Amino acid sequence: MADRGAAPLAFITGASSGIGQALAARYAAAGWRLALVARRTAEMQAWAVAQGLGPERVAVYGADVAVPDSVVAAGQACIAAQGLPEVVLACAGISVGMDTAERADLDVLRDVLALNNIGLAATFHPFVAAMRQRGHGTLVGVASVAAIRGLPGHGAYSASKAGVVAYCESLRVECRGSGVRVVTLLPGYVATPLTAKNPYSMPFLMAPDAFAERAFRAIEAGDSYRVIPWQMGVVAKLLRLLPNPLYDRLMAGRGRKPRRA
Repeated sequence: MADRGAAPLAFITGASSGIGQALAARYAAAGWRLALVARRTAEMQAWAVAQGLGPERVAVYGADVAVPDSVVAAGQACIAAQGLPEVVLACAGISVGMDTAERADLDVLRDVLALNNIGLAATFHPFVAAMRQRGHGTLVGVASVAAIRGLPGHGAYSASKAGVVAYCESLRVECRGSGVRVVTLLPGYVATPLTAKNPYSMPFLMAPDAFAERAFRAIEAGDSYRVIPWQMGVVAKLLRLLPNPLYDRLMAGRGRKPRRA
């Protein structure tokens, strides 16, 4: 268990690439200790070494976030070895195109929901009761602007991220008065491996470190819900206001996310 005088601790899933790794770097730059969860532990250890972060600053836990017992065990190991985190960031997620007419894509839907939704809840699970007992802590769920309206070919991803928004809202209300905050982040387009193969334009595309900086400030400010960048939030809200026939016509010719098959 960490000493009381130790630097604050951030527990981050999906830390081996993209948004998760960028947030890990931002928290490290702010002097935080890190508990990093990834399947590729060797790569994660190599990243920590490259950042000049020794074992007193970083611990890496191998887990598959899509398997609840795996990520729960990682959280419990973190508490035992490093102490109870101040912030838990559920960044792990996948985005795969799907076509409901294809039987194989029902398995895609299952896999996306298993990681993006059940995995997020399992990430938070080891910490909720302990944070309530302590009287403070922050749980951060990473959703997407794709949650605001369903996108063609993104049925699995849009559904999962809409689920993240609703789940985090439920959890936020449940934690009210306990000192535990729940933050929902909705990234627009961020240049990560998830977006690299998108066959369509991505307005307001952000670098991961630019997103991480804004996300870090939003979390520190105590925001409960933040779209990043704000311009994408305006676009998403305008799309939400469009009547269905107009929205359908607008989206009809849009490129679709590549399917797994």
